[in-house]
Amino acid sequence: MACTDTDARIVVGLDGSEHSLAALREADRLATALHAQLEVITCWIVPVGWIDAGWIDDSGPGKEAQEIQDAALANAFGDSLPDRVTRTLVQGQPHKTLINAAATADMVVVGSRGHGGFVGLLLGSVSTAVAAHASCPVLVVH
Repeated sequence: MACTDTDARIVVGLDGSEHSLAALREADRLATALHAQLEVITCWIVPVGWIDAGWIDDSGPGKEAQEIQDAALANAFGDSLPDRVTRTLVQGQPHKTLINAAATADMVVVGSRGHGGFVGLLLGSVSTAVAAHASCPVLVVH
């Protein structure tokens, strides 16, 4: 990725965890230095049984994902998002979404751990899968 390449694109996965917030800060630092676009991706999943029960509404997991992303971006950038930053909310598995985004990105940045339940692991399942399968460089931020 050349420093003068204004078409460069960095993708960062954000789930609201401390590790993903650190990844957002590092991705922003890199995007600024490299004059790259920064795409912030937050995923959400419909829990099993919600669709059949008719529980999908404006207060479900999609709304929660948006609130997590809103809070993280406000923390990182204040009231105005820089022009080079785009935000994406995706219903789907985070590792699959980030691996797909890597196909058109110059770099993917993820936190080493998210909100998963296995405390003590060096890497979480999303960062492990993205590092193993992305088609571009991956930075895992601890």
